[in-house]
Amino acid sequence: MSPNHEEIEIKLRVPDVAAVRSRLKRLRAREISPRTYESNTLYDTPQKHLRRHGQLIRIRIELPARISAKKGPNESASALLTFKGPSQLLRGVLKHGSKSEIRSHFKVRDEAEVRVTNAGEMARILRSLGLHPAFRYEKFRTTYALPRIRGLKIELDETPVGIYLELEGPVAAIDRGARLLGYGRQDYLKATYGSLYLAACRRRGRKPGDMLFPPTKKSR
Repeated sequence: MSPNHEEIEIKLRVPDVAAVRSRLKRLRAREISPRTYESNTLYDTPQKHLRRHGQLIRIRIELPARISAKKGPNESASALLTFKGPSQLLRGVLKHGSKSEIRSHFKVRDEAEVRVTNAGEMARILRSLGLHPAFRYEKFRTTYALPRIRGLKIELDETPVGIYLELEGPVAAIDRGARLLGYGRQDYLKATYGSLYLAACRRRGRKPGDMLFPPTKKSR
């Protein structure tokens, strides 16, 4: 199990994915994880206790993108179990700015993760504790690193509600990486994919459900 740590991240909207991929190539970005299909399920109580307290528990199943349409999420596959909660101390970021400045631009949360060998059994344990699937969402993710920016992880996420970059790492590294990619702090988003999905549903006049691709998308 990884140690509990502060997760510092932002999202950036990608209006032109070809331009972003070209910029990453010019910056000599290194692909550290190939395009991967993710099936994510958030768990909560029927009364939404976790969400009301700014917490989440998630089971994530990953598949190589090329076989995601053929197999789909496998309940007996290994998975990543994640807990996220409100930041307690904003550890390690104060030297780059005040607490209020960090909170206004960056999403900072406590995070702990563990790899489990069987997603279905983990889901059964959560249900036994009174937690049930609350929201499912899918995406394709490709992860990059930029030379000479230590600790920065750049993730290109293709989602049913648009394409986003997610930058995670130290505050200074995020700021530098965003500038190199053509963004400024005015472009930073702290929203979760769940909230982005709900906003998209409101704009389109659709009833919210789960954030899933149509079956044809998974075969690309």
